Amino acid sequence: MRGLLVGRMQPVHNGHLQVIKSILKEVDEVIIGIGSAQLSHTLKDPFTAGERVMMLTKALSENGIHASKYYIIPIQDVACNSTWVAHVKMLTPPFKYIYSGNPLVQRLFIEAGNKVTEPPLFNRETYSGTEVRRRILLDEDWESLVPKSVVNVIKEIDGISRMKHLSKKEASELIQKI
Repeated sequence: MRGLLVGRMQPVHNGHLQVIKSILKEVDEVIIGIGSAQLSHTLKDPFTAGERVMMLTKALSENGIHASKYYIIPIQDVACNSTWVAHVKMLTPPFKYIYSGNPLVQRLFIEAGNKVTEPPLFNRETYSGTEVRRRILLDEDWESLVPKSVVNVIKEIDGISRMKHLSKKEASELIQKI
């Protein structure tokens, strides 16, 4: 029996791992859909789909989750919500359960006739991609929020420098404020 979890994973953090471990108590395998896979190099979505696959693979291994227990599938957004569920089902192995904390994902699967479960969130105020990215930009402790392997991936791809560079205002934006 398989379950589907969809998330942007920008970046993978300890909350994601807790959710995946929780899901694996209910299903034999979990499909991890990397949402908005086409997006990267923005402050909200700084990492590529390939980088997120690398983060997930290494973090799951680091936490003793065997590769036979999961599939990682990048899922690009489509411009038409009414076809998104069919798009996801085309890209993934068959699944019975859908896990999502995203209201839009929940609604689309419900309207397609699927049962959706909201996974438990673990210390959401701290374990969120938004908080990790905020701390990176402000030079605060972010490393304690993510697995060591994810720290290593972010450093390997020079992700901190990328995010700080992306956070700079363009000259035209600064002139408009004057």
